[in-house]
Amino acid sequence: MPKDIAVIILAAGKGERMKGATPKALHKICGRPMLGYVLDLARSLKPKQSVVVLGYKHGLVKKEIPAGVKVAIQNKLIGTADAVKVALKQLKGFKGTVLVLYGDIPLLKKETVDKLIKYHIENKIDATLLTAELVKPRGYGRVLRDKYSSVCGVVEEKDADEFEKDIKEINTGIICFNRSSLEAALKKVKANNRKKEYYLTDVIKILYAQGKLVDGIKIADINEAMGINSHVELAKANIIMQSRINEKLMLSGVSIVDPASAFINYGAKIGQESVIYPFTVIESDVSIGKHCFIGPFAHLREGTRISDDVTLGNFLETVRAKIGKNTFAKHFCYIGDTLVGNAVNIGAGTVTANFDGLRKYGTVIKDRALIGSDTILVAPVKIGRGSKTGAGTVVIKNIPDKKTAVGVPARILKQKG
Repeated sequence: MPKDIAVIILAAGKGERMKGATPKALHKICGRPMLGYVLDLARSLKPKQSVVVLGYKHGLVKKEIPAGVKVAIQNKLIGTADAVKVALKQLKGFKGTVLVLYGDIPLLKKETVDKLIKYHIENKIDATLLTAELVKPRGYGRVLRDKYSSVCGVVEEKDADEFEKDIKEINTGIICFNRSSLEAALKKVKANNRKKEYYLTDVIKILYAQGKLVDGIKIADINEAMGINSHVELAKANIIMQSRINEKLMLSGVSIVDPASAFINYGAKIGQESVIYPFTVIESDVSIGKHCFIGPFAHLREGTRISDDVTLGNFLETVRAKIGKNTFAKHFCYIGDTLVGNAVNIGAGTVTANFDGLRKYGTVIKDRALIGSDTILVAPVKIGRGSKTGAGTVVIKNIPDKKTAVGVPARILKQKG
């Protein structure tokens, strides 16, 4: 991949159709803001420079921008052409290929963009669009072609006439430009459409009128170019991304019994030969070792760290918990803010009561402890090595090593002899 490229990511929009105050780029797909996937794509291309254009609530969105990526602020949200103008000011001295991406198109694959950039550079094109054919192209800008089938413009759907709306080839919004051609054409873009915005797509007809070379290549899978403009589309994107995450895990050696009902967030780590049963939710900041059995109907929340050969079964929730090797908790448990040792057996119905209404406290369960069914561990509390609790015990004080506690509140049983 040639390195003489710069990437502009447009992420200034409010996302009015999302019906909320959250900036559109921060809506999450598989537990991660959608902008994060676009930033990953840009990084994978190894560009000379990258610029993200922010606008609505830019202070919030800026927190997601990694070091080394420039930020440009579009103070007035008056269209994509203006946003690109703002970004170009950050690309001083750069004269190569400019790739425009969007913060609300998170499913695009590197292979697709590589193909677009290669075609653009090898054929010395001034503007190369990524297009697609749709049977029902509702909501997308239509690609206009002249009598020689050359790209001559793009018309947005809200500005299209009935004939233009019948065109099946759509513009995905992803475009490669020659920097100098783009900059010159942007100066001629006018706000002459119905919404009085400056459209980046107007650059295409300007370049065509100037005799510049404009072309397009078609994407194989239109889902890659899905723009997220509503919670309906967000849900569709979540399904596609979830499928990718699950497939990658399975190819790495994880067994997912029913991928359609395994909800595993971006960034979760699972070791080889672990088995994930149906209707299990695994959040982003979770790591699972090898040879583990998780679920069904388990919920592993942020901060959960599971060692090898652990079984966490039906209707179980963990959060900020570290669980040692060969530990079992097979039924109806809540394990929060807890350090669990090796070879611990946690009985059905066990609850770590970690919150007193003001603060959260930790629980420690040491190696080879046996926690009886329906035990309540009122944090902060420690259960010693090899200790046991009887069924229904409420533990409010530490239990020493190799002791047995029963009752409400728990009392230590005296050992015979």
